[in-house]
Amino acid sequence: MSLKYRVLYLLARCYWRIFQPLTLGVKVMLIENESIWLVQHSYQPGWFLPGGGVKRNELLETAVRREAEEELGAELGDVHLFGVYTNASQHKNDHVVVFACHSFTVGQADKGEIRAVQQFPLRQLPTDVSRGTQRRIEEYLADRSQAKADIW
Repeated sequence: MSLKYRVLYLLARCYWRIFQPLTLGVKVMLIENESIWLVQHSYQPGWFLPGGGVKRNELLETAVRREAEEELGAELGDVHLFGVYTNASQHKNDHVVVFACHSFTVGQADKGEIRAVQQFPLRQLPTDVSRGTQRRIEEYLADRSQAKADIW
């Protein structure tokens, strides 16, 4: 794991524990041919949906496009809202807006933040996929037709 990103991540966790901030993030499910693209970060173990924080005054769609480009070198076509989730882990009040995209191109990942990018069959995910990512994929496979609000 990248020492720089690991230290920054640990400092952020200390900040979250002390100040318990309200945060807003975006994630994207990049799905094609019954497969999904996932990322491994350099600062924590496991596989995750690509995404990250929303900047001040940034539109959610702009944020998800920026994060996809930063983390996977991806250019997204049409995106649609999949759900809005609340995550109270790590001592913060985090809200995650998940989008789904079926039309995209994947380029080169950010080698500092992202350790690995890989496409997995939707029904054959790695054993170390994050719980939130696992739940979103299960919801997708259940053919949920409307966006929902729930716990991450």
